[in-house]
Amino acid sequence: MSVEANAAARPHGTGGHEEPHNDIVYPDAIPFALIHLAALGVLWTGFTTTSLIMCVGLYVIRMWALTSGFHRYFSHRSYKTSRGFQFVLAFMGQMCAQRGVLWWAAIHRHHHRHSDTPLDVHSPRHTGFFFSHVGWVFHKQKARADYSTIQDFARYPELRWLDRHPYFPAFLLAVACFAIDGWTGLFVGFFLSTVILYHGTFSINSVAHVVGRQRYVTADDSKNNWWLALITLGEGWHNNHHHYQSSTRQGFFWWEIDLSYYVLKALSWTGLVWDLRAPPASVVAGETRLGRKVIEQVAREVADSFSAEALARELREVWNQRPGLDELRLRWQKTREGATAQLHKGREDLVAYLKELHLPELPSVDELRTRIAERYEDTPSMDEIAERARVLILDRVFSHMGPEMRLGYA
Repeated sequence: MSVEANAAARPHGTGGHEEPHNDIVYPDAIPFALIHLAALGVLWTGFTTTSLIMCVGLYVIRMWALTSGFHRYFSHRSYKTSRGFQFVLAFMGQMCAQRGVLWWAAIHRHHHRHSDTPLDVHSPRHTGFFFSHVGWVFHKQKARADYSTIQDFARYPELRWLDRHPYFPAFLLAVACFAIDGWTGLFVGFFLSTVILYHGTFSINSVAHVVGRQRYVTADDSKNNWWLALITLGEGWHNNHHHYQSSTRQGFFWWEIDLSYYVLKALSWTGLVWDLRAPPASVVAGETRLGRKVIEQVAREVADSFSAEALARELREVWNQRPGLDELRLRWQKTREGATAQLHKGREDLVAYLKELHLPELPSVDELRTRIAERYEDTPSMDEIAERARVLILDRVFSHMGPEMRLGYA
């Protein structure tokens, strides 16, 4: 990896130990803001037929470069190509003025590792819609890429050069637009289309995690959205993508329009790209079992949808009234009288016992399964999620059962 890439992965300052600052505007965000301001130049230049054709054409071409190049190739390696065409994809992607190819792919890989968790760069769930859409760009720490995650491409000197000069391709494109149609070509063909492109791209970070339908259990808020797929050339099938990230095709079914994939498929016939990866039939059908991490995350989300405090309050009301709880009282008394080292084990035994009891105040596994089914289509891991969610709920209920019950949490 280059010295520049390593330096970009560390905090700024002497030796990389300076405390980070949450500046709202910092130098790397200035070009982004200036391009938005420059787009207002269309109020001065007006529109021409040529400039409008350039605006639409450059939006589509550059959106394809982002979706097929920056996203599906550099971020996910979902197909293969030559070193020469790899450079073409990177150059075309940087004509979008969304910084360097290595920076972009590293940020996106980080997003997938921490999707919709507090560590996510842009999660509507944790930082709000506006911040996930555009605010993170102005946040120094959120917009800092970890270049150690992109070493597979950082080994190419030509890509490192492009990443060090992120706006050079966009500058050349702006000059070409001016040469073709003067000031109108520059402000409409380049600046206006670039701003529209920004927000079309960013809508995947924001809108696609808020609006749409979840077909697959993915432990995040990714959703499929048909109209978003149209304006982003296929990226709107976002839940599909989070379900199987290494697929070149993101529209899993024939009716899910994915224009970026269609172009890549055509290019594969010419030999420019090859080994386009497709999701296995079992993945598309949702028949594969979920990983432990996904099961745990979804179970926690389900458990979070219940108020442990309210459930504990209801359970306390019947604690001294229901004869059927006598055995539970005895078990808890024995746990309290045991050695400190036995308290944790005793609490686990109580949770396991509660799990077997039928208490109307607490959601059953069947009720939890129904709640999960309301959000997702069926998955072979449905029972595992429901059972794990109930254990989490019971565990939390015990923590709210009063001083005598909280002893086990000392």
